Amino acid sequence: MTSSPPSVPAPALAGKREWAALVVLVLVVLLLAVDGTVLYLAVPSLTEDIGPTATQILWIGDIYAFVLAGLLITMGNLADRIGRKRLLMIGTVGFGSASVLAAFASTPEVLIAARALLGLAGATLMPSTLSIVRSMFADRAQRARAIALWSAGATAGAALGPLVGGALLERFWWGSVFLINVPVMVLALVAGRLLLPESKGEAPARIDVGSSALSIVTIVPLVFALKRLFSDGVDALTVAATAVGLLAGWWFVRRQNRLAVPLLDVSLFKVPAFSGALAANVLAIFGFLGLLFFFSQYLQLVRGFGPLKAGAAELPGTLAAVLVVALIGVLLSRLGAGRAIGLGLLVAAVGLAVMGTSVDLRSYWGLGIGLAVIGLGIGVAMTLSTDAVVGAVPERRAGAASAVAETAYELGGALGIAVLGSLHGLLYRSSLTLPAGTTAADRALAEDSLAAAVYGSPAPGVVAAAQDAFAQAMQSATFVAAVILVGASVVAWKVIPSEPVAAGGARAGH
Repeated sequence: MTSSPPSVPAPALAGKREWAALVVLVLVVLLLAVDGTVLYLAVPSLTEDIGPTATQILWIGDIYAFVLAGLLITMGNLADRIGRKRLLMIGTVGFGSASVLAAFASTPEVLIAARALLGLAGATLMPSTLSIVRSMFADRAQRARAIALWSAGATAGAALGPLVGGALLERFWWGSVFLINVPVMVLALVAGRLLLPESKGEAPARIDVGSSALSIVTIVPLVFALKRLFSDGVDALTVAATAVGLLAGWWFVRRQNRLAVPLLDVSLFKVPAFSGALAANVLAIFGFLGLLFFFSQYLQLVRGFGPLKAGAAELPGTLAAVLVVALIGVLLSRLGAGRAIGLGLLVAAVGLAVMGTSVDLRSYWGLGIGLAVIGLGIGVAMTLSTDAVVGAVPERRAGAASAVAETAYELGGALGIAVLGSLHGLLYRSSLTLPAGTTAADRALAEDSLAAAVYGSPAPGVVAAAQDAFAQAMQSATFVAAVILVGASVVAWKVIPSEPVAAGGARAGH
């Protein structure tokens, strides 16, 4: 008579303390995401105040993302080694201090340095928040709900940035968009010390400096190339940056395969649950941020919404992403991760199609419904793909895995803005039909961008033609994004494992 194998005890469930601690982490990630987009509306006022050159304006906007993306993998590993709570507390102090420096910057150089410091502090915070979630919520179903809230904070922050910026700039000076970080970071510091548990991995204390440098030289040039592709198209600098990033990435992978304790375990990319989830994560944020980039311009420059009204009009997507918390347990238990991620991407594609068909309608309702459907689908896909990435590694490597998920988020966002933005610009210029008799100056303005036409051309016919071309281009780009997400949904459904998970975290049926 054979004895049955011993049953594996169910993971301990998180209690009130862990859920209260999650609120702190969501608050931090929300603020970090807001900080990535809140500056857009402040550029005119800070330009008038401190007088940056055109090049300095680009650096003020981009340096945050460059430093953040470049250091995520290194900081995720550092969190595993010195303690995730400790690094989070250090980053909280650093982010608050850099925010004060940015708010009262008197020269462009000081503001650029402050933005770089914000990126450095942000790189310590992002993987720490997600890896602490991984360590606090051992139960799979609870962890999925916790990551759903974490993901909602990240997506909501990106959408709320312009709304927050618009509200502040109507009453205060441009530095206020940075100064709001300080009270939130003080709250996070105090509450974090009281509520957050300390956790760390078992890896050696030493981080391979060569691998860290190669990760930076891989990520930063690639992000730079993607951003430049959107603004300037394909030129020698874009090609050179891409080549440097790819070469450094190849060297980085070779180095990881030779190290006893690599900075990044590249063998994970051979695991379908990991690589498939990572690809789904990139494509989900690709569609979401790529859409938001030109949708915000559409609301303000075509529909005539002010910054506050435009920000409010984007809220249905954010609110729908929050509703994912209530659905995620049911989806995991009925479908499993892979099929649920595929369904989420498919739902987001339907939302994009709804938005595309609503561009020419006078009513806002079609756009609002489409945004809500997109938010719901993207929320499901991002939550479960992030959970699959951080759950594919042991808890002791949670910081490193979290950094990979965060890097995917940054690259997906940059890729979405670059690819969909470039496609939109190409479609805009190809569909632009200006009225007869348009002056050469007005034609140049309209062909440059819709913003240039609206703010620089006194001819109503030119502005109307540019608005019509922008709307047509947005419609086509939205449909293209929908097709991409449909393809991604099929791949996720087939590639990512879909073993259902019961409400208590055990495998369904066991």
